[in-house]
Order: sequence, then C-alpha cells, then structure tokens
Amino acid sequence: MKLLPILPYLDIRFLTIILLVMGLSSPGQPEITSLDTGNIDDILNNAGVALVNFYADWCRFSQMLHPIFEEASNVVREEYPDAKQVVFARVDCDQHSDIAQRYRITKYPTLKLFRNGMMMKREYRGQRSVAAIADFIRQQKVDPVKEIHSLEEVNAVDRSKRNIIGYFEKKDSENYQTFEKAANILRDDCVFLAAFGAVSEAERFSGDNVIYKPMGESVPDMVYLGSLTNFDLTYAWAQDKCVPLVREITFENGEELTEEGIPFLILFHVKEDAESLEKFQHEVARQLISEKGSINFLHADCDKFRHPLLHIQKTPADCPVIAIDSFRHMYVFPEYKDLAIPGKLKQFVLDLHSGKLHREFHHGPDPTDSTPGQEETGGEAASSPPESSFQKLAPSETRYTILGRDRDEL
Repeated sequence: MKLLPILPYLDIRFLTIILLVMGLSSPGQPEITSLDTGNIDDILNNAGVALVNFYADWCRFSQMLHPIFEEASNVVREEYPDAKQVVFARVDCDQHSDIAQRYRITKYPTLKLFRNGMMMKREYRGQRSVAAIADFIRQQKVDPVKEIHSLEEVNAVDRSKRNIIGYFEKKDSENYQTFEKAANILRDDCVFLAAFGAVSEAERFSGDNVIYKPMGESVPDMVYLGSLTNFDLTYAWAQDKCVPLVREITFENGEELTEEGIPFLILFHVKEDAESLEKFQHEVARQLISEKGSINFLHADCDKFRHPLLHIQKTPADCPVIAIDSFRHMYVFPEYKDLAIPGKLKQFVLDLHSGKLHREFHHGPDPTDSTPGQEETGGEAASSPPESSFQKLAPSETRYTILGRDRDEL
C-alpha cells in the first residue's frame, strides 16, 4: 500500500525506459523473420513480396550487410505496414544447410526475391545500402500491368519489346488475377497491358482473351488458347513467349548469367543488325534445342563488348562473329557464313563438350580429321586458346564469399 503514493511522482521518461527494457514498446526494432524448415513455406507462400537474406555468421560480407538489411526493413515497414505485403527474412545457411541446398546458394550473402512463395530468377545484386534496397522493394510493388484506356493504344505499343495484352470483362475476376500474377513474375521480361469492360469488348468475342505481340512490326500476334483460371498453364505460356531461347547479355545481367555455370554460345553483332540475330536464333532453334540445358545461347552488342572480341583477335568490323566461352577459354566458330550448313553449329557445341575444341587448339586437328597425306605436327602445340573473357563478370570476391573456397573469416 505504501507504494501507491510513489507512482504519481515517477517521471514518464523513466516509465518509457522500463517499458523498452520489458519489450512492451519497441519503436524501430527490425522485423526480420528467421526462416527454418518448419516455417519457410508458410511464410513465403503468404507473402506478396519477400526478400530473403541467405547468410553465414562467419562471412564478413554477411556481417556487414546485417545492420543495413535491418534498417532497410524498418524503412519499408513504414511504407508497407501490412506484414503480408512485404516480408524481410533471413536464413542461417550453416544452421539450415538443407534450405541453402534447396535454393542453390553458392555465395554469401545472397538476397533472393520471392513472390507468393515462388523464387524469382533474378536476385538482388544492387548496391548494399538502405536506400538502394528500399528502392528495390518499391519497384517490386509497382503494378506490373499498364491499363489500356483505348484500343488505339494497342497500335502504339513499342514493338521493339515483347508485349502481352489481356482483354478482360472485369478487373476483379479470377482470370485477371491469374494474368496479374504471371505479370508480376515476368515483369522484367515482357511488357504487360490490360483493357477492361467496354474498352476490351471488341477483343472478347469468345470471352476474356490474352495475346502476345512479338518483337518486330511484321511478326504476327499469338493467342493464348489455354484456361485463364489455370495459373501453371498461363505462366508456362507467358514464360515461353517472354524469355527467349537466345537472350541478350549485358553488363547488367552478366553476373547473373555467369552464375548459371554453363558455357556461353554468343553471337556478337552490331546492334542494328537484326538479320544476323534472326538467322542465329533460327539455327539455334533448329539445331540446338536439345542442348538448352548444357549451354546458354546469347547475343551481345559488338560495340559494348569490344574487349571480348579483341580477346579472340576480332573487332566490331568483323561482326557478326560467333564464339563459345567455356569460362576457361574462348573458341571462335570458323565462318559465320557456314551457320546455315545443317549440323555445323551443333557440331561446334558438341566439340566443346567432347573436349575436341580444346584439344585441337593445343595439338592441331585430331588425326581422324587430317587430310590423307597431311604431315603430322608431332604433338607440338599448334596454338593456345584465349582465356575466358566473360568469367570476369562472375560474382566478385570483393562482394561475396564464394562457396567451395576458403572461408573469409575475421
């Protein structure tokens, strides 16, 4: 009873300190969700957007990122207070190696982006600052679908990009929800547009409709014939249209492509030379579709990638040029004009896998390829293949601890 008279005299600041210590008031405390095998699926499946930090405590780069990641989560939480809109989470890969293996973590720290439980192909590789990470999340929250208000806008779409256009009766329909979900995942690969109600009526002659407008003014449109209530079918169709068999390599996506770990078959061409690119795409689809999982099919701007060209003793004036970068060496396809010869490009790739390209660079043509009567080289090295140029675009040891190498402990 004697304590009661004391309470009116307690300083309010003193009470605040007590509450903070007790954990009853915690302004600014980061809400980073620790993921484990028991909660990871539930948390990620129920998050509109989740940014997950895969780390190891002994990695100095992970240690440096922790306070930045936490402060970025505070900034984002202020803008998106709904816990299911945006989730910041982390995985201790030493404690949960099974999760690290599941998501193929090869370096620390790795920041993976998830949407409704699905891991996005492109991870966060930007600047490790509070502002940059927060801005990245803001970009992910922007609606990926641009609404069309008149059909005249369809005729004005940029045909240098891949466009997918949906025509829906209602915006709150299940069909549109499926379309929007696919657009969220493929937002970096295609431009998505949609029209609703009276604006879309002329294009909805048999119900809600989705079409793909490929790159190029003269290329015909393609119509989606599957069910719009089936997300897997819709997404698979859209992915096939948005992610080309032959992708462009740039300095922005070079690290990502290199980290896939399979050799590059690259067409170097002048940016305006669409004809050479079209021929290369056609022959890759005709000869090499079975090799899709063993080699990356890419094209590169000759002017931007002058250095790799010089590496193989070529200049932009020599383009178009086809080459393989195995991440150890570079090999040049002998003559671009031979591209259309049946099986020629495929044999070039098969010779890489068999080791023949490397062997012949060091020791000249294999005996089975020698012309009758041709003198033997006696095993002397005929030439030495140029070293890989694109390996330099791989994740840097100044930003990451690369797994499989010595631990970077403090």
